Amino acid sequence: MASKSDSGLPAGLAAPARRALAQAGHTRIEQFTKLSESEVRQLHGMGPKAMDQIRVALAGQGLSFASSD
Repeated sequence: MASKSDSGLPAGLAAPARRALAQAGHTRIEQFTKLSESEVRQLHGMGPKAMDQIRVALAGQGLSFASSD
C-alpha cells in the first residue's frame, strides 16, 4: 500500500507532478473529486504513473475523479 502525505497525495508522487498540481492550486486529494481525469492529465508534468498514483489514492479513500460529462 502506498503511503500518503498529510494532504492525501501519494508520498511517491514525482516532483514534476507535485509542482504541476501546486501551480494549479491542487494540494489536497479531495480536490480531485471536482476534476475530471482529462483536466488533470492536461497539466504539464502529469504522466501516466502520476495519474495512476492519484487514482489509487482516491480509491483508497472511497473517492474518484469527477465524471467528464
